[in-house]
Amino acid sequence: MTEELAVLTNRMDDRFQIRWTAIRRTVFVLSILCGCALAVPARAQQQQSPEDPENEKQLGLWLDQGISKSLSANKSLELEFHERFDEGASNFFEYFVQGGVAFRLRPWLTLTPIYRYQRFPGNPSITYENRLQLNLTLSKSRGLWRYNLRTLIEGRFPDDRPASARLRFRPGVDYTLPLRMKRPLVLMVSNEFFIVPWNNPFANGGTSYTQNRLQFGLRLPIVDSFSVRPYFLLQSVNLPSGWDTNEIVGISLAFTVPRKTR
Repeated sequence: MTEELAVLTNRMDDRFQIRWTAIRRTVFVLSILCGCALAVPARAQQQQSPEDPENEKQLGLWLDQGISKSLSANKSLELEFHERFDEGASNFFEYFVQGGVAFRLRPWLTLTPIYRYQRFPGNPSITYENRLQLNLTLSKSRGLWRYNLRTLIEGRFPDDRPASARLRFRPGVDYTLPLRMKRPLVLMVSNEFFIVPWNNPFANGGTSYTQNRLQFGLRLPIVDSFSVRPYFLLQSVNLPSGWDTNEIVGISLAFTVPRKTR
């Protein structure tokens, strides 16, 4: 009787172990399936990068103010303020301040390290951005013409996105109008190419060529230390849906702090 009871008990234990193993396997399989089902939407949502907050909407208005203070014969302090409006110049969507020291290493070469702090009011994807920039400007004058090439190396540090690097190349030409004026007018034309060579945390069309800015302007010297530059700009941004081009009207003010004379 004792042996039969032991055999029956062993059989019950074996069946219990088999059923418990089957239950655990079922729960494990269901957990994997549920995890996969939840991971797919989460992964898809994670891959949807937000649009670069620099992109304009409809007609834009840009306001720029620059102040330059000479520190020596070949060095100056540069400080700039910028405000951006879009949607027919009715929406204040971006502003930033930046500063740096310009080193005129040669008459044709200027090097300027810059720090920029940028904010995007009302943008749900990004609130602010820090940037470290290195501005390399080459220029050469021939008569009334002045040719220039600005290369801007940027390190972008948004508040909730991975850091990224960007290269900006802006060839341009200035033409001084041959007018009998004490301070002649200057026509300015440039085109800027934006290249993101590595990781881009913002939505793009799948290539490293992410943006283009074609600009036409006219510099109006008011006095020796102050000038106004109205300009018109076409901004094209490479989005997943294709290139998006918007028109921008800008007004730039440049003020140079006069050097003290003894």
